[in-house]
Amino acid sequence: MDEVQIDGVSSGDMDVFILSGQSNMAGRGGVSAHKWDSFIPPQCQSHSSILRLNPHLQWEKAHVPLHADIDKHKTCGVGPGMTFANTVLKHYRDNEKGSYRIGLVPCAIGGTAIKEWEKGSFLYNSMIHRTKAALARGGVLRAILWYQGESDATHEKSAECYKENLEKFIHDVRSDLQQPNLLFLQVAISMGDLPYSENVQKIREAQLGINIPNVYCIDAKGLPQHEDKLHLTTEAQVQLGKMLADAYLKYGLSQDSPMNCSECCQALRDCSVI
Repeated sequence: MDEVQIDGVSSGDMDVFILSGQSNMAGRGGVSAHKWDSFIPPQCQSHSSILRLNPHLQWEKAHVPLHADIDKHKTCGVGPGMTFANTVLKHYRDNEKGSYRIGLVPCAIGGTAIKEWEKGSFLYNSMIHRTKAALARGGVLRAILWYQGESDATHEKSAECYKENLEKFIHDVRSDLQQPNLLFLQVAISMGDLPYSENVQKIREAQLGINIPNVYCIDAKGLPQHEDKLHLTTEAQVQLGKMLADAYLKYGLSQDSPMNCSECCQALRDCSVI
């Protein structure tokens, strides 16, 4: 695997994005019977200017599957991350705007409910820790891409409490990363005709109804799904990555207030989660 040395990179030379949530963010495109077909669409090809933070908190050249050693107990395939990054990078280069280096911080774990991401949990602490590690040697935290909610749709009580829990999650992430206006791009779930379709609708209403500044919802409804009526196909993941990139380019480029990283290194030393 290609290691990319970035020692000495100054703040602002890399735009950093958190990829978090559950399986559709981790990527199940091309996965069937616990095997990935290894097909990588042109929109998801690796690029020397697109990096990802690996489990050892080192930057390396990003490649599909982005979450293979993060969501390591599941089979990962194509997710939205690489299409997102390639689309944003092309826009930067075409318009001479922003950084010419994209840093992706994969954190998504399949099958997780939003309560497993609440402040103080292992997943939450790990995501915050990884983000601070990503920024410790320079970079600008631009947005979090969040795709989660399918697990909560299987329980009526979880669905009813989803909006409250999501709003608290957004607030806690912004607070702990010291970026109160961090762009939050969330995906509204889309699931097939399942026994708990009423709960799915409650989750979607919560996601589409969030009214917090600088939080935007991208709707996955209508995107092609696997036969399980849950996971997006490779084609759908490419479409979603483009939709997320379009949202970022519309809402995020005007923001130029990076996270204050003066305490990142100390925070990493004090953090017990690896």
